[in-house]
Amino acid sequence: MLNLMKICSAMSKRLVSLRSFTTCEGHRPSLVHKRSLDILHDPWFNKGTAFSMTERDRLDLRGLLPPNVMSSQQQIERFMADLKRLEVQARDGPSDPNALAKWRILNRLHDRNETMYYKVLIDKIEEYAPIVYTPTVGLVCQNYSGLFRRPRGMYFSAADCGEMMSMVYNWPSDQVDMIVVTDGSRILGLGDLGVQGIGIAIGKLDLYVAAAGINPQRVLPVMIDVGTNNEKLLKDPLYLGLQQHRLDGEEYLVVVDEFMESVFTRWPNAIVQFEDFQSKWAFKLLQRYRNTYRMFNDDVQGTAGVAIAGLLGAVRAQGRPMIDFPKMKIVVAGAGSAGIGVLNAARKTMARMLGNTEVAFESARSQFWVVDAHGLITEARESIDADARPFARKVNEVSRQGLKEGASLAEVVRQVKPDVLLGLSAVGGLFSKEVLEALKDSTSTRPAIFPMSNPTANAECTPKEAFSIVGDNIIFGSGSPFPDVDLGNGRIGHCNQANNMFLFPGIGLGTLLSGSRMVSDGMLQAAAERLAAYMTDEEVANGVIYPSISRIRDITKEVAVAVVKEAIEEDLAEGYRDMDARELKKLDQEEITNFVKNNMWSPEYPTLIYKND
Repeated sequence: MLNLMKICSAMSKRLVSLRSFTTCEGHRPSLVHKRSLDILHDPWFNKGTAFSMTERDRLDLRGLLPPNVMSSQQQIERFMADLKRLEVQARDGPSDPNALAKWRILNRLHDRNETMYYKVLIDKIEEYAPIVYTPTVGLVCQNYSGLFRRPRGMYFSAADCGEMMSMVYNWPSDQVDMIVVTDGSRILGLGDLGVQGIGIAIGKLDLYVAAAGINPQRVLPVMIDVGTNNEKLLKDPLYLGLQQHRLDGEEYLVVVDEFMESVFTRWPNAIVQFEDFQSKWAFKLLQRYRNTYRMFNDDVQGTAGVAIAGLLGAVRAQGRPMIDFPKMKIVVAGAGSAGIGVLNAARKTMARMLGNTEVAFESARSQFWVVDAHGLITEARESIDADARPFARKVNEVSRQGLKEGASLAEVVRQVKPDVLLGLSAVGGLFSKEVLEALKDSTSTRPAIFPMSNPTANAECTPKEAFSIVGDNIIFGSGSPFPDVDLGNGRIGHCNQANNMFLFPGIGLGTLLSGSRMVSDGMLQAAAERLAAYMTDEEVANGVIYPSISRIRDITKEVAVAVVKEAIEEDLAEGYRDMDARELKKLDQEEITNFVKNNMWSPEYPTLIYKND
């Protein structure tokens, strides 16, 4: 009898118990001793997107699933559609025919064993970074409704207004260090993918863990679902997000404001990275929040930083000191959030090198020639975007160059003869044969070509086109990965990938460890300058201006050290955990390096001890 009582007592401590009564629908309910993510991670009780809104509220699931409640039949249809897609797709990757299959395998490993997943990712970072992030992540986002299996991250939708402050407590982690958020409005160069854009936030945080050693238990991918203007998704019965047109204006800001207030109320020391917001909102939100919250926008500031590092590397490759950067003539194709972000950062860097005066800032403006879809931007244009206005050329300036408002990219390159041709247009093939032929007349001894747009199909040109048309001596850097070019006679044309991954993990880690309450321009510039100085003189002379991804942990450490030092110099550092601001300020270079290194998480299996309640 005693043994039977012990067995019954043990059974009562199981995760699930049943009571025998029937609901009005005729189903017996299951009483679960789990809530929130514990339910979703349990294959026995998880319903995925089929949880009703009532169940989501009752079980603390609101925000942990995409907002569209699906029937079991819809879930089956979604699965079958995905299965059929796999059956007919012989090639499913942008450059790797097995890219999506590799992503699925890695994702299953992540579901089963997080420590092993990050071990594999760190050990094989060169091979798998393009799978968990760009370019494969674009394909993942396009197919996310079919790929969604288990939730990873949170969803804050327009339907959750007024509920977000309580929703944040549905996330089980009491400490969150890093949040990556997107509204899905401009996913890479693919446009509005709505709720499916959460794949971007998930992939970005995987890189934070692998490169910066941010503890994976302290990261949070977030989707802010304010609808979509993608008509295909609006008509797709299997789409997982809100099927309504995007909110705009004050209605949009109300949603994002509530999200920011909510996450920083629960996690006041978190850092929020904005990712893939359309240009219309990227700058506005950055200016709205950057002095109030610990946040930055990777498309505006991260892309700008890695581009600045490349530009500084191009100066070094010409055998000149980086201080000569303000003398560079730069033609920029693209005036979206990435393009304007690079322009602003480059202008600030130039001004900093010239003495940081208003005169220096204005002087730096004259080094840029910006071309958008309507051609060269000048002050003669009737309607100029406010963010691009500071870079509009004066009419008398362009006329002296034999140019006029709206001049084509080829005309501008031909007349300006730039040191650098920088592409941030998201228009594949924009650097045509005519444009590249025009660059051959550059006054630079070693012109640089940077087709920075992602994914691969959106690159303004390929390295093979650039080297074959402009010449063997160019400096080449792209946003997506390309193989090096065989130039013959044992010579190699290096294809440097201007990957944001070189900077954003170090910016995030350095900000976290310094305890800075904001991400300042100086911290961003220090990060870019450290990346530019990372390569040896010999490497740069050979045309290598960005390091190998295989060195990402070391690069991130160095960038983080530079960010921490700058935060200390700007008197922004407030310390991290047991290292308060006063102690932090006493550290020398080597001690700061050790401090950063010792706070980078590594995937090691812990010893487990069971505690009986």
